Amino acid sequence: MGDIESVRMDDEERDEFLTSGGTGVISFPSGIDESPYSVPVSYGYDAAETHFYFRLALGPGSEKTEVVDRPVTFVTYDHTDDGWKSVVVTGRLDEVAKADIDSEVTRGMQRVAIPIVDLFERDSREVTFDFYHLHPEEMTSRKEAHTET
Repeated sequence: MGDIESVRMDDEERDEFLTSGGTGVISFPSGIDESPYSVPVSYGYDAAETHFYFRLALGPGSEKTEVVDRPVTFVTYDHTDDGWKSVVVTGRLDEVAKADIDSEVTRGMQRVAIPIVDLFERDSREVTFDFYHLHPEEMTSRKEAHTET
C-alpha cells in the first residue's frame, strides 16, 4: 500500500470539481484566543470569473450579522472515486444587493447554482437570506495522489 500525498489541481480540474455550486464551510475570525465562527453553507461558483456566491441567513439574532464584514475562509471538499479533493478560499464578502449595479456580478449570479440546504429548525421560507459575492484573494486546490513506497 502506498503513502497518501496531495498535489495541486490545475484550474480546469478545480473548476470541474467546483462545478457551478455545492456545499462547504465558511469561517469568520472571532479573536486571537477564540475559535473561528464556522458554519456550513451552500455556494455557487462562477468558473468564468473565478468568483463564489453565497446565500446566508442573516436574520435577527444571527451570529453571522456580527462577523459578515470580516475576512473569511471558505472550504469545500469531497471524496471522489479518485480520492479526496478540496478547495480553500480566502477573501472578503461583498453583499450582492450593494453590488447589483455591477453587471459582472449580475452575470455571475446567472451562471451559478446555489443549492438550497435545509439547516434550520423552521421552514426555509421563513428564513431571510442575503446573497454575498466572494472574489478570492487566495485560492488553493488540492487532491489526493497515491504514491508507491
